[in-house]
Amino acid sequence: MDTNVAAATPTHDVTIPVPVVSLGELWPWAMLAVMLVVQMYFVAAVPDGTVHEFLHDSRHLLGFPCH
Repeated sequence: MDTNVAAATPTHDVTIPVPVVSLGELWPWAMLAVMLVVQMYFVAAVPDGTVHEFLHDSRHLLGFPCH
């Protein structure tokens, strides 16, 4: 049985790059996420369907196929 542990250890330093994201790059995506959550809330909260139809039509204007 070979118990040579030194052969299994790496001989060089291994560094994993960590992406640096500034707040300036993050805030548009955070605002988009907040707007989508708010839209989903209003679609579910308004019973008569007017908000649903407004948001549904906006999906068509953005070119998103939904049906």
